[in-house]
Amino acid sequence: MGAGKSTIGRLLAKELRLPFKDSDKEIELRTGANIPWIFDKEGEPGFRDREQAMIAELCEFDGVVLATGGGAVMREANRRALHAGGRVVYLHASVEQQVGRTARDRNRPLLRTADPAKTLRDLLAIRDPLYREIADLVVETDERPPRMVVLDILERLQQLPPR
Repeated sequence: MGAGKSTIGRLLAKELRLPFKDSDKEIELRTGANIPWIFDKEGEPGFRDREQAMIAELCEFDGVVLATGGGAVMREANRRALHAGGRVVYLHASVEQQVGRTARDRNRPLLRTADPAKTLRDLLAIRDPLYREIADLVVETDERPPRMVVLDILERLQQLPPR
């Protein structure tokens, strides 16, 4: 959360002249409900089921830049779909950066806690190894403007061997 997936994804898609899709936004469009409402009504497992179906569908498209929700990597099926669907770029941000970027965002159901920084540390400890497991690139986003991150990604993608 707060690593810049949507912002950087949009900019990257523009540079690559590809469509951009955000799995969370696609879920909201399909359901007519926002993510916090889905969490409230269906719980996290219900949301994760919707997310898994959406990621499987979006990974079938050729030539798309896809941003997923931060917890998507928790399910093996999502990791398989993402890895099989194309190049995976893990945008890594420190907990401090995440706290700063998400402090005023009310659309983060998992951060509705007394100590969001602790929640983010706990989530990162679990998710980071999973992100790294499937990532073709790991890109640090702390203190870097989105355009610089995009240029870094473009340069590094060109250096990757074909799959």
